[in-house]
Amino acid sequence: MSNRGRAFTGSPYEAKFGFARAVRVGDRIVVAGTGPVEDDGSTTPGDAAAQADRCFTLILRAIEQLGGSAGDVVRTRMFLTDFNDQEVVGAVHSRFFGAKPPAATMVGCAWLCRKEWKVEIEAEAIVSA
Repeated sequence: MSNRGRAFTGSPYEAKFGFARAVRVGDRIVVAGTGPVEDDGSTTPGDAAAQADRCFTLILRAIEQLGGSAGDVVRTRMFLTDFNDQEVVGAVHSRFFGAKPPAATMVGCAWLCRKEWKVEIEAEAIVSA
């Protein structure tokens, strides 16, 4: 495994906006803001918990493509469009990372890339040798 690389999830925004889902340089993996996008490009249906679950699934897929794992995640940032969704999104975060919790930030925002998105999430990982 090279210590430098890029991962893509197939989101239509990756090509359209010219970015990689995740970039690894050395032992560090940085994952871009990840919205709830299905493999066909549609938005994940359901509430903020279902959308957060999809975001974390995509994030971990990208990290694993670059040689990391959930246990390597050291930071997450969760952007929510509705204050009332913090408990359900936090519960999903705990399900993915509760055994090895990263530093985490949850903030409210006015809008995300698609009007139906309720959450978008970023992550950073440091891969141990």
